[in-house]
Amino acid sequence: MTKPPKHPYGPRTRAVRGGMNRAFQETSEGLFLTSGYAYDSPEQAAARFSGEDDGYIYSRFSNPTVQMFEERLAAMEGATWCASAATGMAAVTAALLGQLSAGDHMVASRALFGSCRYVADDLCSRFGIEADFIDGTDLSAWGEAVRPNTKLFFLETPSNPGLEVLDVQAIADIAHLHGARLLVDNVFATPVLQHPLEMGADLVVYSATKHMDGQGRVLGGAILGNDEAILADQLRPFLRNTGPALSPFNAWVLVKSLETLDLRVRAMCDNASRIADGLAAHLGKPLRAVTYPFRDDHPQAEIARRQMEAGGSVVTIEFAGDSEQAQAQAFRFLNALELIDVSNNLGDAKSLATHPRTTTHSRLSEEARLLQGVTPGLVRLSIGLEDAADLLGDLDAALQSC
Repeated sequence: MTKPPKHPYGPRTRAVRGGMNRAFQETSEGLFLTSGYAYDSPEQAAARFSGEDDGYIYSRFSNPTVQMFEERLAAMEGATWCASAATGMAAVTAALLGQLSAGDHMVASRALFGSCRYVADDLCSRFGIEADFIDGTDLSAWGEAVRPNTKLFFLETPSNPGLEVLDVQAIADIAHLHGARLLVDNVFATPVLQHPLEMGADLVVYSATKHMDGQGRVLGGAILGNDEAILADQLRPFLRNTGPALSPFNAWVLVKSLETLDLRVRAMCDNASRIADGLAAHLGKPLRAVTYPFRDDHPQAEIARRQMEAGGSVVTIEFAGDSEQAQAQAFRFLNALELIDVSNNLGDAKSLATHPRTTTHSRLSEEARLLQGVTPGLVRLSIGLEDAADLLGDLDAALQSC
């Protein structure tokens, strides 16, 4: 495996300067809105297609603006390469189907985003790829689920929406012991708070739509790693030939957004921590639970503090009562919010709230939802950049109506 590059600059400098490619001495990164490229001669075109000339061929393959985004994010992640995609789910799909073939097996944490569960379970099974979904917090379950044909472990930490925190280093060690790779969805933690590649993961995947854009504007995704063979032999052919290419315009927006990612994420974490503590005052009535990775009452708080720099921007609350009562209270709460928007997105500068059971995880079976902790009373809060006092005021008032 190739060692990640050593950077002479700190993470915020890399976020501002990484991947810079100036064509006309411009201070702001250039936006190259082009689908194709002209060649000086047919000989040059032939050399490009044979790989003898590393210039651009077609923007489905590569593009100067997209390349800037990939190089900047790789520098921030501490990876040797980054492969972008049109959306986070395109990245997840490519990371799975690009590596796995009919007859292969994967082990995945059952606590997955609804669309990730669909790809890993329903879609992969159509192509003869089998999967077992386990309690990812139980380290023994990973090894027990391994088969002779197991090729990949897949997890997200913290999980969406239950905020389970999984021990990346320990799970990577188990995967490698059995000759499997580990793929980590790091979207909740971002490259600011958590570095799975440093803990032994083989690949990291992101929805750049979330914190990386951070302002609800564009879609994007990315896969990162240090093993050049995975990129060259598996992921690049899959991405180029199936076509989930990142738009150059979206890449340009994301390049500019990465400059402030560190500042935004840390400010969101400060807000989220204060809000989680403030919401705990409502435990018992009407709330059954408040979940945040850095709170002492989180089941995996020790792991979270060991492998994350802060607790993240997401807080979940769960309303008390039976199923019908809890969901009714959750809806009353969401309808009473005045400042916080009801939206299924997250990682935005604006604070957002959603009811996962009826939105992001609505297509899962009730059994699968409950195994992930997606109960009728669960509400996911994505905390933004507003004044924490204003957010707490909005939340307190909405809780008073329940």
